[in-house]
Amino acid sequence: MNLCVVGLQWGDEGKGKVVDILAEQSDIVVRYSGGANAGHTVVVGENRFALHLLPSGSIRPDTICVIANGVVVDPEVLTKGIERLGEKDISLDGRLFISENAHVVLDYHKKEDQLREESLGKNKLGTTIRGIGPCYADKVGRSYTVRMADFRDLEALKAKLQTIVEYKNKIFAAVYDAEPMSADEIFEKCKTYAEKFLPFLTDTTEFLHRAIANGKSILFEGAQGTLLDLDHGTFPFVTSSNSSSLGMPAGCGVPAKLVDKFIGVVKAYTTRVGAGPFPTEQDNETGQYIRDKGNEYGTTTGRPRRCGWFDAVAVSYAVTISAIDSVAMMHLDTLAGLKELKICRAYKINGQEKTFFPANTDKLLQASAVYETVPGWDEEITEVNDFHDLPMNAQSYICRIEEEIGKPITVIGVGPKRSQTIFR
Repeated sequence: MNLCVVGLQWGDEGKGKVVDILAEQSDIVVRYSGGANAGHTVVVGENRFALHLLPSGSIRPDTICVIANGVVVDPEVLTKGIERLGEKDISLDGRLFISENAHVVLDYHKKEDQLREESLGKNKLGTTIRGIGPCYADKVGRSYTVRMADFRDLEALKAKLQTIVEYKNKIFAAVYDAEPMSADEIFEKCKTYAEKFLPFLTDTTEFLHRAIANGKSILFEGAQGTLLDLDHGTFPFVTSSNSSSLGMPAGCGVPAKLVDKFIGVVKAYTTRVGAGPFPTEQDNETGQYIRDKGNEYGTTTGRPRRCGWFDAVAVSYAVTISAIDSVAMMHLDTLAGLKELKICRAYKINGQEKTFFPANTDKLLQASAVYETVPGWDEEITEVNDFHDLPMNAQSYICRIEEEIGKPITVIGVGPKRSQTIFR
């Protein structure tokens, strides 16, 4: 069976844990979009792994891992990721494959990202300053790009970098009055990257189709969340790629019809990092309670996440456009101790109730959440491993959300560890 796991909110839903669990029954895990702006966390025993580019299945020693063409690769971050696994005696030799067509994030992308954000002042987008957007912009522009395959010919790469950096420096000077960058320094880094990554490079599209023909089971891992999708999210406060399941076919070359099941991941509440509309945000004691108990601080940036009630309008939309079959709900344990919980069942915009999410920032900024209030529970649930052993109010909360989003919640996270998971 081929599966695809995708976030249904604004990222940080707990995809890393879900992918890690499902990887036990998968031969191959494929990361198909995004870059080092992702932070997928996997907890194994006392070890906590923060994965930014490596697929979440990389923790399992027998799982083949693929970084496909839709990912923009930061060689520095990828190097550190491989080294950190090596420190835990986890080797990727012979089981990591990187697309030769994946584009490369280099120092000038990060500088451009920083300069652009600073220039926007109070209107900044709240990016991670990892160079992801500028790299995707270069990919679309086509003329000034470096792909992983370019590491195979260093002389040609050196000449290419001279052209690219000269172009970038003109922009940096004219638009931002910034100091120029050195093409030679960037090339010296690339020589080191080439030595490290050449053994991993391949045509991952061919590799995946051969694997499918040979009956291998593949798990496709999305990054960020559906509401951050470049085309279908809350633009312009989105990421720079198609982070919904719609990005999977283009991101790895495997048609969606070859995926047997799409699994969406949500938190039992809602969070968001950076700027942008957030109708159910609780900028109050409730939001702070959720933030502290759920440790809601960015895996990649460390920034405190904005927290709010579960938004069934937004999740129903994400379920629809990502063709979700079933849902995994993480962080249910975070809500323990709250006397009342709220579920957003509709938005009120210009006096009218709307139940279909308007992926339009102007409309969302006018939206007020229409809530249904349900009772909470005091019991801690981190040791519960059967749905029917959950407090009745917790069971009712899950069932009520199922009714609102129209899909079954078949996996429930009650803590960060693999063992703290309920399967229905």
